[in-house]
Amino acid sequence: MLRDSRKPHLRKERPIERLGIIGAGLAGCEAAWQAARLGVQVDLYEMRPVRSGPAHKTGTLAELVCSNSLRGVALENAVGLLKEELARFDSLIITAARETAVPAGGALAVDREKFGAVIEARIAAQPRIRLHRQEMQAIPLDRPTIVACGPLPSEDFLANLDALLREHHPQDGRRLHYYDAASPIVAADSIDETPMYRKSRYDKGNGDDYLNVPLDRNEYAQLLNDLRRLERHPAKEFDGTKYFEGCLPIEEMADRGDEVLRFGPLKPVGLRDPRNGETPYAVVQLRKENREGTAYNLVGFQTRMTWPAQREAFAKLPGLAQAEWLRLGVMHRNTFIDSPRLLDARLKLRGTEALYFAGQITGAEGYVEAAACGAMTGVHAARAILGLAPIDFPPFTAFGAVVAHLQNVETPDFQPSNVTWAPLVARSSPGERRRGKRERRRILAEHAIAAIEALAAETLCAPVG
Repeated sequence: MLRDSRKPHLRKERPIERLGIIGAGLAGCEAAWQAARLGVQVDLYEMRPVRSGPAHKTGTLAELVCSNSLRGVALENAVGLLKEELARFDSLIITAARETAVPAGGALAVDREKFGAVIEARIAAQPRIRLHRQEMQAIPLDRPTIVACGPLPSEDFLANLDALLREHHPQDGRRLHYYDAASPIVAADSIDETPMYRKSRYDKGNGDDYLNVPLDRNEYAQLLNDLRRLERHPAKEFDGTKYFEGCLPIEEMADRGDEVLRFGPLKPVGLRDPRNGETPYAVVQLRKENREGTAYNLVGFQTRMTWPAQREAFAKLPGLAQAEWLRLGVMHRNTFIDSPRLLDARLKLRGTEALYFAGQITGAEGYVEAAACGAMTGVHAARAILGLAPIDFPPFTAFGAVVAHLQNVETPDFQPSNVTWAPLVARSSPGERRRGKRERRRILAEHAIAAIEALAAETLCAPVG
């Protein structure tokens, strides 16, 4: 019988339960990995390829849908700190991402196919994880379960989720939604690089990880005009639309003002053209989709424009007149729950014994944030199954910042969000807050990493059977 080494007294013998995890995306795979590391037997359920969602293209575990980027790696970025904290827990997602990384300046971008293959292989090789390729339409309450279905579960599953939330939380048991979009991907051998130049912003990474399309004032005005006038999917499909502000459709940004794109995804800062030493009026960046560089995606060009409209507008960009589009932009509706009013600090549904939620279904937006939710719920559920004392992820860490957003009951209109520095800064000392931003974040990151290293060591003290 497994025992908590810090509690020498005997506990009542009971059978060790299996942990069920619904969804084998980033959150589900990470949760399964963490629980298995602690010695728990896991049943991991994934409906693809038996049944596919509206945005998925493959049956691969942990499929990256919207982008191949896991965003910045520098510790001055909150998501960079979150990656480092995950790495201290031997994160499956972060390890696989680093092994399959493609050049992307100061960001961690991956080869999607190789990334998925690594995840599949490691899950298959972990003897404590049993993968079930089947759709789960019901959420079991008679065993420890993590719901990591992602933001695009089936309608049958959503109906079951609605009933469960209404039963346990009649006042707050509502699920919410917003719309998300994906950027187009172009074949590299169809690109004319003559008007382009290779460079990373501020020469980060290898210094030339991106293809840059410089736009003068007239070319930028033409793009704005096309984004505003060309056909979009019918407005009635998106009535009452709420977008995730961190992934706005490019035409929505164009509608907000002439300069929005130049201060957003098309900003030229740090991208001086090495051929003439000048900074363009605006820059469209293309980022590698794979290590071989056979495909590129248009950074920030997520859209709900119709496919003919996309072809017309983007073919006018210098060098893309003969572009072969491997994937055009798409939009899909994402579902999430009202986490601050439904989940406790360990992401367990209030009023249940052992039902946890992880990933984008909680309103934690972003690949890394989804993995963090998976890691935390995997640890929480495993420790409960093993009869070990619960642990908490410190509030002054990036893990804690993810939880803080999901526990922010003061926000009546809860919306998805990426991890930010705000919760960490709020808990810093007055002396730390008086420092410059870069120095302050460096100090906060050092404290956070030290705390997570200690917590990881404590967690791994659990005996593995």
